[in-house]
Amino acid sequence: MKRLQWGTWRRLGCLAMVVGLAGCAATPPPEPRELTYAVPAETTFRQAVELMMEQGYVVRYADLDLGRAEATLARWPEYRLQLQVDDQGSAQSRVSVMAQRGGQALPPYLLDPWLVALQRRLGVAP
Repeated sequence: MKRLQWGTWRRLGCLAMVVGLAGCAATPPPEPRELTYAVPAETTFRQAVELMMEQGYVVRYADLDLGRAEATLARWPEYRLQLQVDDQGSAQSRVSVMAQRGGQALPPYLLDPWLVALQRRLGVAP
């Protein structure tokens, strides 16, 4: 039986790494679900973060100046929620939220109940 040389092993290792990274790159990024509220951005952001905490999410990152927050739900499979709140002027804010479960993007329509809960919390539900 012929023994493989060092250069062959190195090429096989590089090939395995490229194949592994290609699998990671094939995972589509989560799509955001967006809604505009007739509420100032700061109020919307603070209420959204409080809603996350009430629902059991652990807020890992929250920056009011950037309007960004990220939270996880520590149960299997792990849920991750990403929030972006942008000031739209005239006391309006646009909320963009994305979610992942077990590292896989959730369809945007599944975030509608969360956005409606935020709408109720802000007092602007129809």
